[in-house]
Amino acid sequence: MSSVNGPDEPSGTDATAPVAEVTCLGESMITFLPTVPGRLADVPAFTRAIGGAESNVACALAAAGHRAAWVSRVGADGFGDHLVSAVAGYGVDTSAVTRDPGRPTGVYFRTATDRSASGHEVVYYRAGSAASAMSPETVPYDLVSRTRVLHLSGITAALSADCLALLRGLLLPRAGRPLISFDVNHRPKLWRDADAGPVLLDLARGADLVFVGEDEAEAAWGIEGPDAIRAALPEPETLVVKQGAAGATAYVRDPGTGTDETVFVPAPTVDVVAPVGAGDAFAAGYLSAALRGLTARDRLRHGHLTAAAALTVPGDLGTPPDRDRADRLAALDDASWERLRLGPGWTSAVDEEVRKP
Repeated sequence: MSSVNGPDEPSGTDATAPVAEVTCLGESMITFLPTVPGRLADVPAFTRAIGGAESNVACALAAAGHRAAWVSRVGADGFGDHLVSAVAGYGVDTSAVTRDPGRPTGVYFRTATDRSASGHEVVYYRAGSAASAMSPETVPYDLVSRTRVLHLSGITAALSADCLALLRGLLLPRAGRPLISFDVNHRPKLWRDADAGPVLLDLARGADLVFVGEDEAEAAWGIEGPDAIRAALPEPETLVVKQGAAGATAYVRDPGTGTDETVFVPAPTVDVVAPVGAGDAFAAGYLSAALRGLTARDRLRHGHLTAAAALTVPGDLGTPPDRDRADRLAALDDASWERLRLGPGWTSAVDEEVRKP
């Protein structure tokens, strides 16, 4: 099983060399964002954007200078054209995205409120979508195996029985398997009457690196607190528990002793514009730092910084800070880090403006 640790590797001509640092597999959709706050019934107009947990991660990684690929299926329609073009525009390799002439590209509408807020609404039109037809037959293992990291999420498992079979197949132990990153991404509305908890727990146990929100773990598994989540998920080499505005805790197993290094990093104060996409951005920031061999603390700090870039824009995708700036902020002493406040436009502001309380 490969490790994510280490500096960036140049691409080579060896047929066995990784074609990407991170390959992200999953559905992306056309997202319609409200032009004004309010109930969907009252919103008069929407703007078009793109959204998808895995493609969000790929776009953020590519924008941060990494070789990222996205694997999926889209319809042979205009929305599919736009999705592939938009994701490729971030520098993501979309050559493994296939077209389905018989199924449409998924779309969804949402309100401007936080996903956890009582007034939040999201309406999916993705049943029978092109991506829901992904399976072990349409996405063979060798298509996604030549990568340092394969990033998956629990959303894909909810799309269809074939998609769940695909994830289970990718998570099987095998020689030469890339490091597998898995974001639980529990979305109850996608599971309808199915019990998502046992499925998501089983998938997470097969991954090497797992991201899960503290609120997700309570909703899906009835488990409260980072230590209890780690006790329920001892298998992954690394477990990252996201704790909302409080911060995040990483449990990183020492391969020599088998014991965990436990690291908590508080989140900076963020003037939130829209919360959607922050979890995907956090995963991208963490993976970027891990690919560069940074410490557990700095991986979490880069996760928080990339999440803050998404939190301070209206859509799913924010422009991450350039690497030099992110490294300078991640290197702050603890007191300066805890005073950090980030608002709209912070990724282009001078450091003195960023740090102003």
